[in-house]
Amino acid sequence: MSDASPHSPALLHEVASLPNLPGVYRYFDADGALLYVGKANSLKKRVSSYFQKNHGGTRIGHMVGKIVRMETTVVRSEAEALLLENNLIKTLQPKYNILFRDDKSYPYLKMTAAVAPDAQPQQSGAQVAHGAQPLHFSRVAYYRGGVEKKHHYFGPYPSAWAVKEAVLLMQKVFRLRTCEDSVFSNRTRPCLLYQIKRCSGPCVGHISAADYAFDVVNAQRFLQGDAQDVLHELEARMMAHAERLEFEQAAELRNQVAALSNVLHQQSVDNVSDRDVDILAVKVQGGRACVNLAMVRGGRHLGDRPYFPAQIEAAASLDAEEADAANPRSMERRVLEAFLAQHYIGIPMPGVLVISEPVDKSLLEALSEQHGIKVNALHQPREQRRAWLDMAETNAALQLARLLSEEGSQQARTRALVQALDLPVEVLEELRIECFDISHTAGEATQASCVVFSGHAMQSAQYRRYNIEGITPGDDYAAMRQVLTRRYSKVAQAHEQARLQGEAPSKALRMPDLVLVDGGRGQVSMAREVFAGLGLDLGLIVGVEKGEGRKVGLEELVFADGREKVALPPDSAALMLVAQIRDEAHRFAITGMRQKRAKVRLGGGELESIAGVGPKRRARLLQRFGGVRGVAQASAQDLASVEGISRELAEEIYRALR
Repeated sequence: MSDASPHSPALLHEVASLPNLPGVYRYFDADGALLYVGKANSLKKRVSSYFQKNHGGTRIGHMVGKIVRMETTVVRSEAEALLLENNLIKTLQPKYNILFRDDKSYPYLKMTAAVAPDAQPQQSGAQVAHGAQPLHFSRVAYYRGGVEKKHHYFGPYPSAWAVKEAVLLMQKVFRLRTCEDSVFSNRTRPCLLYQIKRCSGPCVGHISAADYAFDVVNAQRFLQGDAQDVLHELEARMMAHAERLEFEQAAELRNQVAALSNVLHQQSVDNVSDRDVDILAVKVQGGRACVNLAMVRGGRHLGDRPYFPAQIEAAASLDAEEADAANPRSMERRVLEAFLAQHYIGIPMPGVLVISEPVDKSLLEALSEQHGIKVNALHQPREQRRAWLDMAETNAALQLARLLSEEGSQQARTRALVQALDLPVEVLEELRIECFDISHTAGEATQASCVVFSGHAMQSAQYRRYNIEGITPGDDYAAMRQVLTRRYSKVAQAHEQARLQGEAPSKALRMPDLVLVDGGRGQVSMAREVFAGLGLDLGLIVGVEKGEGRKVGLEELVFADGREKVALPPDSAALMLVAQIRDEAHRFAITGMRQKRAKVRLGGGELESIAGVGPKRRARLLQRFGGVRGVAQASAQDLASVEGISRELAEEIYRALR
């Protein structure tokens, strides 16, 4: 390796000592942040190539220049390396890998397990009405969460809408109940769903447990893809009842057959043998990508769902480096392979994938090993599968076009704000705005919110709430002083220390490019005092003052550094962005305030639970101290001064609320 390498001798020695074995490697920068996770058939060859080659000013060269530490894990096979690599990518989210958001909370259709009633003579009518138990009659419902083995789950479905459509189907065709057990147990006459033929009325004995169980089994078989077999059996039963002159039962089955036939006519896909299939189409354009996932379960197309990976530009050159030079991969293929490897971690997958791009065989082998099934991928399907893939490709293109349009609009707003306020920002993606708002109800449960805008989007993971204490209730200026001091005092100290040492401050303690406060001259004046006391730039502070009549679009911007107020046009893209950030801060503050207020008021229940504190004494306490919080903050001596509160009771109240 070159003697002029910018890396430490210890790191280069570690690279030279790596074994020729398959494994996973991880690169870290000086701050300990994870840069990249990669896999290799030979750790020594792959990792050495990063440090031996001159990558110039490329993205990979930029990343390699940041590496100060490395970690490696040796595994037994390439498939094991692939699985470990993507588990680490999913959990650690390195900066230079293609990332898919961890959003696997798929909804399911749930059928509760039915407990067979004790063997007893067949009951009917009013007898069953008095003896019907919800545990004897399976319930169908929308479900999202952990799976219990005793119940039956069908899916996953790509959306809540798809599950609700399936539930409605179970009501129309099989007339299964959807009511809660508590409702079922307290029915004395059938509900509206029975009247409109969406339920068979098991709660009041209009169907026996055996007949209802037969409908449940048929519904399960239908969801599993045996629709035609179910239809034929229902037709056979209908004819048998007709031959025995049981015309009422035959008519019920006739209606069920008609409903099921109508469903099969609308959703017929019986020209394929696969009951469970995932269809994946990828589209890359304008530096962004979309993977559209469509699901077929039980032979029925349930809809689709788009996924948008992050960091594909940063990861492109590094993923290309990982690829075999003799087998170059397109960006679409790299994105699709990243999706397959990350998405199916921890969730079930079907045995058949219909895909728009060919993928590496080793990936399919790893997925097969992980899920214990043989996973087949069809790249050039025919007939019905071709129609599914065409539909998925169309939806991927439409979703990506929508995303690019929205991002283009958001980038235009960011650019307009930078130009309108003449902000010294060269890279728009790095613009960081923090906005503060105060919320309370007549001084109760005061909270301040701080929301963050960066990378052309609100960064909800960086939002913060501050409980405001020790101020006069309702004093918004004091609340603003407290939150700004708490937020920026440590930042100011770190910047001053870095300046004295001649170093750059840590990125984690970076000052924003703009600080918005929801309010006019009063709040801006308070923010100016805080920043002046901390030695921070007053030019960062901008107040958002409501215009005449407090109408949206008439806001004015107030500056802390002496500049004149600015009233941007109502259709200004810059004003739209300011309003968007301000409204988000307001929403976040109100949400926190309401949660805190609910907790405070819930404490009133603690006051009532104290032995000896009845309604009258409680009312006197609240009136004297202005609320539960005031009672909790009062001393035992102050509590004893209230009429009807003895010294012993005051001490009991004091201990209970502290």
